Amino acid sequence: MKTRTVIIDDEAGARDTLSRMVGRFLPSVDIVAEASDVRSGIHVLTETRPDVVLLDIKMADGTGFDLLQQLPNLRCKVIFVTAYSQYAVQAFKCSAVDYLLKPVDPDDLIAAFSKAEEALAQENLRTKIDVLLHNMTQGSRRIVLTTAESMHVVNVEEVIRCEASDNYTLFFLTGNRKILVSKTLKEYESLLLPHNFFRLHHSHLINLHHLERYDKRDGGIVMRDGSILPVSSRKKDQLMQALKTM
Repeated sequence: MKTRTVIIDDEAGARDTLSRMVGRFLPSVDIVAEASDVRSGIHVLTETRPDVVLLDIKMADGTGFDLLQQLPNLRCKVIFVTAYSQYAVQAFKCSAVDYLLKPVDPDDLIAAFSKAEEALAQENLRTKIDVLLHNMTQGSRRIVLTTAESMHVVNVEEVIRCEASDNYTLFFLTGNRKILVSKTLKEYESLLLPHNFFRLHHSHLINLHHLERYDKRDGGIVMRDGSILPVSSRKKDQLMQALKTM
């Protein structure tokens, strides 16, 4: 499958040069559309949903950065092609794959597309893995915990408790294991509540099977890993009912 590409540049000659260069040196790339300014570029990108955009910086009605700001959910890879060297830092802050100066060297263009295609392949692989893991855990008693380094498929019985930490969730597992995941506790609450979990507090979600003791005097609980956790006052009656139905 070819890499679908859009060229956005306000100079017709520059667009023609890039198109001819792609045709000559990059047989795996297909130019699907061109645009001459920010406004038409937004329309073309929205309509064609390409894999890569070759994007100029200074155009008649704005800049390539203006275009990207108006398309915050743009998923294609961006290769800036410009006559101005001073915008490189800003370009890479926009997650550009590469930054090419005019006149473009064919070897640089080939290298830029190589980076873009590698990034696209990695994203495609991650998507396939996510779908596979999702299918593996549907209807089962397993969840997927994704960290920066790994994907852990964990049986819910192994989860003792979960603790909120800003936009992260720390999982405490049997065997003194811990896994920090970059998702909120609320996102996991809906997955785990059907498996006998209980939200004690805005910061704590526990597996009732690992609850060791509920202290009626101070309203706290003790888990099998030795942790002592508070129970919010509005949750105490609900907790008592949950324990009675276990």
